[in-house]
Amino acid sequence: MSYCNWDRTSAVNAKYHDEEWGVPLHDDKRQFEYLSLEVMQCGLSWTIVINKREIFRFCFDGFDFEKIAAYTLQDVERIMKTEGMIKSRRKIEAIVNNAKCFQKVREEFGSFDTYLWGYSGNKTILYDKHAKGYIPASNGLSLKISQDLKKRGFKFLGPVVMYSHMQACGMINDHDENCLRYQYINNHYPTVCKRRDNEAGVLCFNK
Repeated sequence: MSYCNWDRTSAVNAKYHDEEWGVPLHDDKRQFEYLSLEVMQCGLSWTIVINKREIFRFCFDGFDFEKIAAYTLQDVERIMKTEGMIKSRRKIEAIVNNAKCFQKVREEFGSFDTYLWGYSGNKTILYDKHAKGYIPASNGLSLKISQDLKKRGFKFLGPVVMYSHMQACGMINDHDENCLRYQYINNHYPTVCKRRDNEAGVLCFNK
C-alpha cells in the first residue's frame, strides 16, 4: 500500500492529490481555506470534507477572511441552516475566530504566508524516510507552530491538524517517492532535507 493511493478512494480525492496536495502554496486566501478545511475535518474523514468543499465556500464567502472576520451571530445561524453543511457550531465559530486571528498575523508579518513559511526557511521539507511511506500524525515542527497559533488565539489547530496543513500547503513533501507528484515538487520548488523531528503516530504505508 502506498500513502499516495488516493485514486482508490474517490475521483474527487484523486483530483485534489494530483493538482493541489503538497504543492507549495503562497496565497493567504487559499492558506485560510486550507486551514478551515482542516478545522472542519476534525473527527471526520477527509472524503466527507472534500466532497462538501463547495458548500463550505458558499457558506464562508469563498473563504474571504476579511468578510468572515466581520461575521455576526446571524451569520453563524445562517451557516448552521445551510443544507448539506456540517452542523458543528463550535467549528463554524472557530473559523470566524480564526479569521480575526489571521488578520492580526497579517498585520504583524505582512502576510500569513510570511509567518508560516518562515518556519521552514521558505523551503519544502523532505523528512528522512517519509518518501518511503513512514508518515507521522504530527511532529516537533507542527507542535511548535500549533502552540504559537494557540497563543495567538487560533482554535482547532493542534499539532495533528497543523501537520496535515503543512502537508497540504507544501511545507512538507510527503508524497511517496514512486508518486509522480513527489519528483515534480522536488524539481520545481526549493527543498531542504531534514532528519525526522519528534514524530508521533508514525505509520508505514509501504509494507
